[in-house]
Amino acid sequence: MPSTPPEGTPAPADGSLPAKAGAEVGSRPLGFYLHVPYCTTRCGYCDFNTYTSAELGSAPGTGQDSYLASVLAEIDLAGRVLGDAAPPVSTIFVGGGTPTLLPPESLATMITAIRDRFGLLPGAEVTTESNPESIGPAGLDRLLEAGFTRISFGMQSAVEHVLATLDRVHSPGRAAQAVAEARAAGFGSISLDLIFGTPGESLADWRTSLEAALVAEPDHVSAYALIVEQGTRLATRIRRGELPMTDDDDLADKYLLTEELLVGAGLSAYEISNWARSPEHRCRHNVAYWTGDHWWGIGPGAHSHVGGVRWWNVRHPAAYADRLAAGASPAQARELLDDHDRRVERVLLELRLAEGLAVELLTDTERARLPDLVKRELILIDDDRLVLTLRGRLLADGVIRDLLD
Repeated sequence: MPSTPPEGTPAPADGSLPAKAGAEVGSRPLGFYLHVPYCTTRCGYCDFNTYTSAELGSAPGTGQDSYLASVLAEIDLAGRVLGDAAPPVSTIFVGGGTPTLLPPESLATMITAIRDRFGLLPGAEVTTESNPESIGPAGLDRLLEAGFTRISFGMQSAVEHVLATLDRVHSPGRAAQAVAEARAAGFGSISLDLIFGTPGESLADWRTSLEAALVAEPDHVSAYALIVEQGTRLATRIRRGELPMTDDDDLADKYLLTEELLVGAGLSAYEISNWARSPEHRCRHNVAYWTGDHWWGIGPGAHSHVGGVRWWNVRHPAAYADRLAAGASPAQARELLDDHDRRVERVLLELRLAEGLAVELLTDTERARLPDLVKRELILIDDDRLVLTLRGRLLADGVIRDLLD
């Protein structure tokens, strides 16, 4: 949930969808994203829509009880807007912020509300993010009892000075311990999130983090190159010369090491930044984003997409609570994607996947560019599907730029 959404156009107060989008409600799987905006501390690199207790103070509408009531009200709103055409929910993802700062009972209440209103498909994926230090064995047991099937821990690094630069407060070994505790509780799908390219991080540091992650034996690893977002404390420190700027060659070397070590340990990349031990351990919620399914984002600043309509909620918890208390949609604005926009978005997102995208999605002009991309060893054409090579994954943004009209 980046802190600066696009401009968009005004969203209707009742949250209603255009008729064309409404007609598509039942045509794709449906997921829910629940955004928990609370953090104990603010990490210096983070540009997400999150707040610490000190930032929120005691302003009305910002406490956890108010947040839970607002979430339940937005779930009711989603039920009214999507109506009887809505299919049972395929995936739920609770992110943040730090969702596990909420009591497990509150998280369970939100999941139960979605289940009661929409139903859950058999075998639905229900994920929560968690910081390693924000939960222990008892809390993990209660999350499993609440219906969560998957947990993703924000490890980021296993090197103390890297964690310090990122303003992470857990110890280097805590993430591996959290994985062991989640496994003991009975979670069958456990993920670790890592960040590479932190200023001052050497290639040896990154190897240490990868090896520590693999010792924990997670089912899934996400590894993202650090993006220095303007307005963050990290960006300010780099601008002042306190820290070096990230380097593209360094990021490439670390990505190649990531692929080498994770594949060597039995995980396969199914998307540019995500590796899974087997297909059933892929994050189905994120795959739904990349393949154009429908999702409703609940919470301050959350984004949604249904039938080519995107909208995003007001960001501050107080404003979010006020709108829902007044019986109005919390949507701040929205955008309507035309057929061209939706096709381009499919190319942008599906090309990131290991399965690639169907060549038939491309225009004649775009298809004419394929031989050059093959010659440059950036793509492969496999059974009429366009797939990025490893070199192409490193240069994915440039490949897309060269491909599209």
